Amino acid sequence: KSLYESLTHGGIGNGVRVRIEGIDSEQLEEGPVGPVLKKYQGLLVAGGFGGRGIEGKISAIQYAREKKVPFLGICLGLQCAVIEFARNVIKIKEATSAEFDPKTAHPLIDLMMDQRQQMEKGGTMRLGAYPCQVKKGTRAHHIYKKTLVYERHRHRYEVNNAYRKQLGDAGLVFSGVSPDQNLVEMIELPNHPLFIAVQFHPEFQSSPQSPHPLFHEFIRAASNLP
Repeated sequence: KSLYESLTHGGIGNGVRVRIEGIDSEQLEEGPVGPVLKKYQGLLVAGGFGGRGIEGKISAIQYAREKKVPFLGICLGLQCAVIEFARNVIKIKEATSAEFDPKTAHPLIDLMMDQRQQMEKGGTMRLGAYPCQVKKGTRAHHIYKKTLVYERHRHRYEVNNAYRKQLGDAGLVFSGVSPDQNLVEMIELPNHPLFIAVQFHPEFQSSPQSPHPLFHEFIRAASNLP
């Protein structure tokens, strides 16, 4: 509900009406995604838990990346975007998340280091507001117009730092990180109308009077506004 409202806020900020359609990502696993997605002006992959429908989400993100469709990923959406990039750009075909396959040889997404030995997961998520350093010269910096922002989180898995150099060398931009540089908070791609994903939940800080900058920019890009 908060995502739907935030997209509407982005429409208010741009003076456009937003039409939202939900897609069952499991259906995208049944065949080519182009015939399903070609009518949409923007794609948002939201947060969630577990492996259900993941391959459909990854295929949709690949479509958005290759076809230059404005894309916004939130939490799990960022994780799927990293996996998609690793598989199809770096060619790590078995790239996945340890959440989906704990025994994978290529956990592009993994538990936070201090949680890997914990058996009980209750109450161990990264919750609440955390600082994020925004890299100057990035699309994220253009959107926020700040170099330090605070955003709310609700997740446990993070981008695996062991792969950050490979991802960066291949062109993935880490436009937001934690102040200690250990946690990836935002990623983006250059030379794209809008391809940005965040580890946090910007919908928790959006309102009709003050649309969150990410939703404002996503709707602006999807509407092809200057």
